[in-house]
Amino acid sequence: MGAERGGDVDAGSGAEAGVSGGPAVGPGVIDTPAARLQALFEGHRLTPTQRRIAHSMVRRASDVPFLSSVELAELAGVSQPSVTRFAVALGFDGYPALRKHLREVAPAEQSAEAGSYNEYQQAVEAEIENLRHLAELLADPRPLQKAGRLLAASRPLPVLGLRAAASQAYGFSYFAAKVHPDVRLLNEGGTMIHDRIEAAVLAGATALLCFALPRHPREVVDTLAFAKEAGLTVVTVADSAFAPVAKVSDLLLPAAVGTGLAFDTACAPMLLGRVLLEAMCDDLPDAQARLEEFDARAAARGLFVE
Repeated sequence: MGAERGGDVDAGSGAEAGVSGGPAVGPGVIDTPAARLQALFEGHRLTPTQRRIAHSMVRRASDVPFLSSVELAELAGVSQPSVTRFAVALGFDGYPALRKHLREVAPAEQSAEAGSYNEYQQAVEAEIENLRHLAELLADPRPLQKAGRLLAASRPLPVLGLRAAASQAYGFSYFAAKVHPDVRLLNEGGTMIHDRIEAAVLAGATALLCFALPRHPREVVDTLAFAKEAGLTVVTVADSAFAPVAKVSDLLLPAAVGTGLAFDTACAPMLLGRVLLEAMCDDLPDAQARLEEFDARAAARGLFVE
């Protein structure tokens, strides 16, 4: 039932192949159920409702081969006939044929102990699976390295995150400011956000980093479109390659959120943000010197309890 979850997923995507963009199964990418699902959807023009179904299937890749059309419809928040039309759009005779295909090409590995977990343990296990999936996606580090170069080169570097994603943007900005000379946090919406983006562009910014999590605020999509029109390269960390921000992102890095509790859990997006920060540091030649300088000042001020 997540209070920060849901919303339709728009059709189309302007994002370049990121960690899970482009053909999902290929050189340098580990073959997983989620990757095979991504490959299945490639090349099909899906409606917003169908992309929402695809989004839900990728997030629950291990479970999908065992779901009925009614269960998948409930998971995606759509009607059962929509699931049938989705299967036909992918080239199958109906949903039973699609599910048969999924069982053949993306078998799920179900734990014998899973049924004995209580709801809190199940939420933790789901997050562990999200982290495992993220590790598999990072087997090809090139999209992440490209993102790191783009962010390191942008002076200043605006970092956007609204509502559920505000804490992700704040956490990244807090640490990035220790190694990057000019990080500008944009974690409050409103009429001034475009002004702040224009100011960053005038100051020399070339890229913007966005954290986007469900439920996706319309203002985030509009702001990213404005940033692109202003000439910024948009790098986005989102919960899925099918998120509505994909069409207004130049490079999208996906990390799934947990949906088993009343409010979504975002361990994987948080970790991906830290990994992205590491990639950015690799392209900041004075990053280590800045950290050492900060440590020296902190010691002189007695800032931390040792």
